[in-house]
Amino acid sequence: MTFFVYDRNLSYIRPVMIRRILQKQLESDLSRRKVQVIFGPRQIGKSTLSEMVFNNFQDKKLWLNADDAEVRAQFENPGGMKFEKLFKTYKLLVIDEAQRLSNAGLTLKIIADQMKHLNVIATGSSAFELNDKIKESMAGRALEYKLFPFSVQEMVDHSSLFDETSLLEHRLVYGYYPEVVNHPGDEKRVLRQLCDSMLYKDLYTVEKLKKPYLLEKILQALALQLGSEVSYNELANTVGADKETIERYIFMLEQAFIVFRLSALSRNVRTELRKSKKIYFYDNGIRNSLISDFSPIKLRQDRGALWENFLISERIKKISYQNLYGNLFFWRTRAQQEIDYIEDYDGFLNAYEFKYNRNSKASLPLTFSQAYPNHRFSLVDLTNYLDFVLME
Repeated sequence: MTFFVYDRNLSYIRPVMIRRILQKQLESDLSRRKVQVIFGPRQIGKSTLSEMVFNNFQDKKLWLNADDAEVRAQFENPGGMKFEKLFKTYKLLVIDEAQRLSNAGLTLKIIADQMKHLNVIATGSSAFELNDKIKESMAGRALEYKLFPFSVQEMVDHSSLFDETSLLEHRLVYGYYPEVVNHPGDEKRVLRQLCDSMLYKDLYTVEKLKKPYLLEKILQALALQLGSEVSYNELANTVGADKETIERYIFMLEQAFIVFRLSALSRNVRTELRKSKKIYFYDNGIRNSLISDFSPIKLRQDRGALWENFLISERIKKISYQNLYGNLFFWRTRAQQEIDYIEDYDGFLNAYEFKYNRNSKASLPLTFSQAYPNHRFSLVDLTNYLDFVLME
């Protein structure tokens, strides 16, 4: 897929292929002889990423798209001898849309166990189906990767730091989905189509929801509560559902890579909120499309929440792509003392406060510093946000 680099006025300069950070990891991991499974939401570039790895592979290789009925037929009644005849001369096999295979998990298990010479990459546009079909069968046999919307780092690498920082206000409103980046001037229509695709194809169809309208109401309510604590009981009252239904739908939204959750840090202070949670969107554009608000950032009352969502989602991309392993939280007490975002790495806490205004100031609550002496505190604003989101 070709994407476009453009200037601060959003006029095209030249078409380029944007290299994904995960490509290097995928190519390096080919030597481990595991089945590589790429997860992520629809239209995020999983097939394009696999194609980049495929094109760079120098030995004999085969690309199969399981959307093709003839391809699916080849995988009926999977068996080692059958696969040996089909794939024995190849060193790399890519199965795109692997969730379409009726026996995806068993198929990949047999290939992994009996064809040690063969590298396999499996992708799927439905995280639910692919995840369900391989989880049990592929224990110890698969390497899993999460692919997100474009990151600030990826865009900086393929255009320039100047171009990307010039587009910050645009990104805060329209986000980083590849199709959005690829169609400047048509972002609203593209985002609406993306939302419809995620909801109707991944959630409504795969999960066979009995009340699809309820999912839209939940998403809109979450979008309006961006940056605030979310109560499942209050959300249930708002949309007219029970708490268990709310929990199930939000879990599905997490599995579909539409939202993610932060829990409250609670260890040492009696007045800490223990069961609170915040829910963020992986992409600002998707969030704004759900509430049909694309007004400029300078005119918005929710710009602080959009800034917070942008920073945390970008940070999660960075953490995932750098293979960092820690726990993520926010912190708040009943006295309304709070910290926006905390990373816990082996007991050391990195605490961050987010401010969109360059002239804002923030201080660490004394209650927190006394309860958690092993910490570092930073303010992230427009002057230093690149240090927070760019790769090290």
